[in-house]
Amino acid sequence: MKKTFLVLLCAVAAISSVKAQDMSKLQSPVLHQESFQVTAGTQGIGGEFIYELSQKVAIRSGLSFIPLSMNNAFPISGLNSDNKLTANFSNIHFLADFTPFKGASFLRLVGGAAYFMQAKGDFAVQPTGNYNYGDIALTPAETGNLSLNANWSGVAPYLGLGFAHLFPRHFFNVNLDLGSYYLPAPQTSVVGTGLLDGNSSQNAQFRKNMSGYRFLPVAQLNFNFKL
Repeated sequence: MKKTFLVLLCAVAAISSVKAQDMSKLQSPVLHQESFQVTAGTQGIGGEFIYELSQKVAIRSGLSFIPLSMNNAFPISGLNSDNKLTANFSNIHFLADFTPFKGASFLRLVGGAAYFMQAKGDFAVQPTGNYNYGDIALTPAETGNLSLNANWSGVAPYLGLGFAHLFPRHFFNVNLDLGSYYLPAPQTSVVGTGLLDGNSSQNAQFRKNMSGYRFLPVAQLNFNFKL
């Protein structure tokens, strides 16, 4: 009888141990998760694929682009004209997300870099009426056109913070990125025709004026789907 009781006791203990191990597996976090997110913000619209390397580190790769065009963004006094501002930015980026605090996966440090295939801003001015130059009335063709261009294409490092969970606990969530790219020093050009041809000599000053504009702020919402 005692032997039978001991056998039953050992069996119950073994079953309990197996159940405890199974529950531990169920409760432990799932590693190597994957997700895809659609992004929208100051660096444009795009998409990212995310892969979890460990409980604290995940990597993501993606692309984004900005198609921007504005007519008559900057009125020019004394000159009847139309102007157009365009910006074309597109990049491929590779980022790493690091969760520094255990149990606080809603806050992440994010670092990496992007290659900007395009990072151009253009401002064009076209006269629409006569321009009075002293006692002389110049036609739009005689006045000429003016174009200012800046190009930041190249590799740009990124540093920022991520908020909310990078991987959805169920199927979908929304998270946020705040940070900035540091763009290469811009290449510039100033091209004028007609009376405005003289502005072409101002390219050196224009490049100097634009040299400080190298930060591309990122405020981005991510609509994240678990794979």
